[in-house]
Order: sequence, then C-alpha cells, then structure tokens
Amino acid sequence: SNIDEIKECNIFIITVPTPINEDKTPDLEPLIAASKLVGSIIKKDSIVIYESTVYPGVTDEICTPILEEKSNLIFNKDFSTGYSPERIVPGDKVNTIEKIKKVVSASSEETLKIISFIYSSIIEAGIHAAPSIKVAEAAKVTENIQRDVNIALINEMHQLYTSLDISTLDVIEAASTKWNFMKLTPGLVGGHCISIDPYYLMHKSEVSGYVPNIMRSARKINDEMGNWVVENFIKYSEDNSINLNKTEIIIMGYTFKENCNDTRNTKVHGIAKSLRDAGFKIMIWDPYLDDETIKALKKDNILSSKTRPDNIKLAFICVYHKEVLNFLDSYNGFIYDFRKLNKI
Repeated sequence: SNIDEIKECNIFIITVPTPINEDKTPDLEPLIAASKLVGSIIKKDSIVIYESTVYPGVTDEICTPILEEKSNLIFNKDFSTGYSPERIVPGDKVNTIEKIKKVVSASSEETLKIISFIYSSIIEAGIHAAPSIKVAEAAKVTENIQRDVNIALINEMHQLYTSLDISTLDVIEAASTKWNFMKLTPGLVGGHCISIDPYYLMHKSEVSGYVPNIMRSARKINDEMGNWVVENFIKYSEDNSINLNKTEIIIMGYTFKENCNDTRNTKVHGIAKSLRDAGFKIMIWDPYLDDETIKALKKDNILSSKTRPDNIKLAFICVYHKEVLNFLDSYNGFIYDFRKLNKI
C-alpha cells in the first residue's frame, strides 16, 4: 500500500482486477494505473510480470509502452516483462496454488529462465513455458471460455429437458457413462472469471474483424439463465398452488458459487431483484455473507441474513452451500431447486 516500500525491488508481479464496463467492453484502467505506478519506480534490469486475465496483446501493446514511457528505460534492454496467468479457484481447498501447473512466458529467453525459477520455487506441480506472452494470455481466456461454452450448452439442454419433463440429472448420469463425456451441470455463471473473461477475447476478436458466434451465444444463454429461473419458479409456484403474494420467499445462497464468500458478479442478485420488482416478499439467507454485503443489499431494498430465518414456508435454492444442503435434509416445506440436482 506504500510505494516507498517497493522502490528498491527489481521484480514486480501485477495482479489487479480486469473487469468490464457497462457496455461489456474491457476495463483496463486498473491495469493501466498499476503499469504507470510500477513504471515510475522501475530501474535497470527490472522484470515486470503480469497475472491479470486479459486478451492477447495487452501486455505487449498496452502495458509495455506505459512502462517504457514512465521509466524512460528501453524495453528488452533495460527492463523486460512476463505474463503468468492466475489459475487459483475461489473456495477450492484441494486445488491450491502450489498444486496447479503454472503457465509462464516472457519477453526474452533470459527473462523466461528467471521467471520460471521464481515460480517453480513454490509451484509443486511444475511450470509450462509458453512460446510467447500472447500465447499465455490466450491460454488463460481459452480455459475460462471453454467452460463458459460448455455450461451454456448444459443450461440450454436443461431448459429444453425441463420443458419436456425429463430430469436433466438423469440424462447427465446416463450420458456420463461414456468415457469422453464432459460431466457438467446447469447453473448460474457468475464470478470474476468465467462470466467476465469471454468479453475480453470477444472484444479482441471483433476489433480484429472476426465474429465470435459461439462465444456470443454462450454468453447470452448464461447471462439470461436467471430470467429463465424466475419464470420457471413462478410456474412451479402456480403448479403447486402457492400464493406468492402471501408467502415469503427465502432465497438460499447469494455468493457466486458454493462454500465460499465471493459475491462478485453473482447472478443471484438479478434473481432477487426480479422477484422484488414483481412485488414478492423475499429474504436472502447465506451463511457466507459479510456485513458490507448485507448493508449493500438493504440499500437495494433486499433483506438478507447470515442466520437462517425461522418458519420457512418456501425455500428457493440458488447456491448449494453445505449449510443449505444440511437444512434441506430435515425440511419438509416447499422447495424450488431450478437444477433439481438432488431430485428434490
């Protein structure tokens, strides 16, 4: 937090957020600001390594010129750069940083050796040296886009099978008996990676003159999944003769994934707002909520709590926290679970 503390360093790792703007174009301001700051203090023989998720070309075409300008040093003579994408998964206690192979890249062979040595000192799984910085940048967005596209396919199938009164879970279990079937389940795609990163490569693609049709379609399906969930929930309530005007809806889970406190870009927020705007009484229960999020939700006229409310009549399952699953084991009231993965 104090720039004076890093002025004597010669290796810098920049891992700031890379969000998107309201129009879903890349917001590179945090990355640009960090590059300006580091550029103002680097000296001869410094190495600047970027870990933030970007589209191919950002390190070379945007960040490096800023470092040169601010430092008055010559790139690949006085200083060099590298790129090694962050791969850790929020909430994952098994696949921790030292157990995930690290992709590394650099602007020169000598710098690649140094960066490889640094990361291999803590990464037990080893490293993979990419042939260029652009390849490493592309590899990171490709990982997340592949997952986004495959989840979108499952989400689309789930909507279809639900309309046909077929259990998506049963279909997945049957299909996964083949060795090369990719076993994914339907869900709300939020968070700071899978729901954001595709827009970076889509932006680069469109600027380059190529239309990324599959990526576009996948993002549309996953972005609109919450709308389908709300419509399906209202149908469920009608089918079960539930008077939503007189029944409090307890939304179970708010974070973007189970068993973690990360609420970035959670799709549950959109669901809660849709139900609120429809005039229904709602309450969010999530044991992983922090006080700041609870206050922010209250300002948005959405009540929430870390403590499970009493006298629940209608449980709306959004996130499979272990606490939610434990509650469901002994609950006999109405349960709406859009995924129906537990055959509830």
